[in-house]
Parts: sequence; C-alpha cells; structure tokens
Amino acid sequence: MKKLPLLISAPHGGLAIPPEVSSLCRLSPAEIAADGDEGAAEIYALREAVTDYVTTPIARAFVDMNRSPRDRRQDGVVKTHTCWEAPVYREVLPDETVVTLLERYYYPYHEALSRAGEEVKLGVDCHTMAAVGPPVGPDPGQPRPAICLSNADGTCPAEWMDRLVSCFEEAFERPVSVNTPFRGGYIIRAHARERPWVQVELSRECFLSHVQKHEKILQSITSFCQIF
Repeated sequence: MKKLPLLISAPHGGLAIPPEVSSLCRLSPAEIAADGDEGAAEIYALREAVTDYVTTPIARAFVDMNRSPRDRRQDGVVKTHTCWEAPVYREVLPDETVVTLLERYYYPYHEALSRAGEEVKLGVDCHTMAAVGPPVGPDPGQPRPAICLSNADGTCPAEWMDRLVSCFEEAFERPVSVNTPFRGGYIIRAHARERPWVQVELSRECFLSHVQKHEKILQSITSFCQIF
C-alpha cells in the first residue's frame, strides 16, 4: 500500500510523567488524562498509513509541544496548572529543571517534525478537544463543534482547506468549523515555513467510538490526498 504523503503530528496523546519531575507531581492519573487529548493515541494511530509520524509519550500537563518555548504562562510550554486549573507541582520548578525538560522532550519533538522529507506534502497536527471549553482556553464554558480544522489564516492554502473541509464533512457526515474555536497552535505556525500545515481537532463527545473516529479520519485524509 502506497503511503499518504503526509506528516502526522500527535503531540498530546501521551500520559507519561517525565522522571525529572515525578517526585514533584501532584496530579492524579485522571487529571493528567483530562489535561491531554483523550483518545488521540487510538484515533490518530496512522503510522502505517502516512509517510511520517511524530508523537511523544510525555503528557501535555508536563511539556506542551504545541506551545512556544518562550511561553511561560500558567498553561504554557512547561505548565504550573492544567487547563482545568489544577496545580501540576507541589512546589515551583527550578529554572534548570524547566530547561532540562525542554532539551530532553520539547526540542527533539520539533526537530523530528523538521526532518520530514520533501515527499511530505502536508503536515497534520492532530488533537482531540473537550466538548465544552475548559476554564483556560479561547472559549471557556462554550459548547464546541464536532470537528474544527485550523490553518491560522495561512499555514495551509485556501483551496486545500476547502477540500479538507469537504473530505471531512463527507466522511463524518457532520459540519466542519474552520478556525473556530481554534485558529491553529504553535506547531502549525512554527513549521509552516517548511511545508503547509493544518490542525485537526475532534470533539471528545461520544458521537462515534474511538475506532470509528479513526476510520473516519483515515477516510478523510485518504480522500484529500487524491489531489497529489
């Protein structure tokens, strides 16, 4: 089977606590999972279907690959609180520990994204989103669409976005929101100089099982790639 000319990025599917901070972590397993992209590891299990695939076992609560390395807010690259405002650590992390986390987990992730070859035509940054906006986010307390595609108004050509919307709507039989509530995070913005990128967000609402969402995602991107 010929692989699709895509780079899949799945930055928030992991649940692992970095050993460097395990003794300081105050989050329960449920809180770690709630801060990440529940179901992403199964829904976006596309390694065998695409040219390149990048993911990490490290949970979003500890190192967020979709933030700027200079973002030191509460919900920044190395967080102090989850998106549900739960404190992550028992005490403030030393600066040297933050640097270590970035060097060991964050920068290698982005280096892997940059290494994708010329045969890759599009990068797809894959996420799941809470059905209702969490306290930290662009839309706290607001219901979210089933599907959101984002291109930060430029990381993916408009005609490609139009085709992606059509492919997703045909596969999922649901309307697709574009750049609302998410306009696209750091990954697609930072790597758009290397190739076009799009961000995909699927609601964690149980309108389909994880297996069914996986099948619909594969159908969507396979149909899109017929343009190449």
